[in-house]
Amino acid sequence: MLTEKSPIHVNSEIGRLKTVILHRPGKEIENLTPDTMGPLLFDDIPYLLLAQKEHDNFADTLRKKGVEVLYLEKLVVQALETDEQVKAFFIDKMIAESGFKSGTIHDQLQKFLVDLPTNEMVDKIMAGVRFDEIEFSSKDLQNFSFDQTRPFLMAPMPNLYFTRDPSASIGDGLTINRMTFKARRRESMFTELVINHHPRFANKNINVWRDRNHVARLEGGDELVLSDHVLAIGLSQRTSSEAIKDVAKNLFAGSNYDTVIAIQIPQTHATMHLDTVFTMVNFDQFTVHPMILNNKGELPILVMHKDKQNQIKIESSNNLKTVLKEQLGLNELDLISTGDGDPIISAREQWNDGSNTLAIAPGSVVTYDRNYVSNEALRKHGIQVSEVPSSEISRGRGGPRCMSMPIYREDIEN
Repeated sequence: MLTEKSPIHVNSEIGRLKTVILHRPGKEIENLTPDTMGPLLFDDIPYLLLAQKEHDNFADTLRKKGVEVLYLEKLVVQALETDEQVKAFFIDKMIAESGFKSGTIHDQLQKFLVDLPTNEMVDKIMAGVRFDEIEFSSKDLQNFSFDQTRPFLMAPMPNLYFTRDPSASIGDGLTINRMTFKARRRESMFTELVINHHPRFANKNINVWRDRNHVARLEGGDELVLSDHVLAIGLSQRTSSEAIKDVAKNLFAGSNYDTVIAIQIPQTHATMHLDTVFTMVNFDQFTVHPMILNNKGELPILVMHKDKQNQIKIESSNNLKTVLKEQLGLNELDLISTGDGDPIISAREQWNDGSNTLAIAPGSVVTYDRNYVSNEALRKHGIQVSEVPSSEISRGRGGPRCMSMPIYREDIEN
């Protein structure tokens, strides 16, 4: 157990990783069907038993590197067991955000969930509640317009094992995010609950740089902590310019962060987040998917600074290398291309998150084994690579960085 004052402390992407939050894939994966894959943001249905084995291997790989692994599902149960009123409020809010703010269906769902042991209740909310799990009388359904041919009253949350997106640690605080698609919006409720009510986090003066009660979208896969004063955020399919400005304003007013780099990437499913095309692996080394750069190696960038009045000053650029060198104080910069720059290989391996590396220390990363060309390119550039099996967990379109929410890293010395 860490004894430092703040339970959240992340001032870089590469500082030695000490504590991380994961979610082991559960029954929510088996509640995917061909008809629901699209709305639930999946391209295929993973085989759960093998996905769990692969995820266990990922967690064990981190533990062997000295990382404390916390599981989201366990943290949620522990937070709910602190107070029956907290549990009742959480259930009511989860049902409301599932589409039932009041009425018969709300009441029946509430009774069904309250009667379950807490750990089973949490698993059930994550997995989804089917229509046929609750007995309804004809009177109950008299004024009910729900399509009874659809199997779920509360939809499953198969994306939960990508713990990076609902929240992101920055400095001694975090953002608790308003997710873009309805299928994922309830996920950040779990973070909100844990931060407010789990004994490890509650009443520890954790800064929430932006909460989930917004309209403008923000997701953690777009938030990269480059140093103790520089944050990069992707302007992407999942994160809006309004949200980026809001994060910058709050960080500038309440932290040591004085620079936010907004990097515009193609707004497509294949490049949904910044960390699917760009990650930091060492002090002066980054992975990059070459497709996001034009033939001159450029892409649109906005650099936001805090002025003396804590206002935002914005400068535009298109040279990624120049911006990173200037803002991070680097003389040299090494951009390592996904697929070693080959246009066919890079496209294939990026689809399976060849750029989505999780740094566990400067120059040491965890990657998917299937991206062997990208992994060898990293090694050629002096990066230590730990590969994990990935035939099933990769079907969710997220890599090791997506599957992990670091909450504590050691500070780095340049």
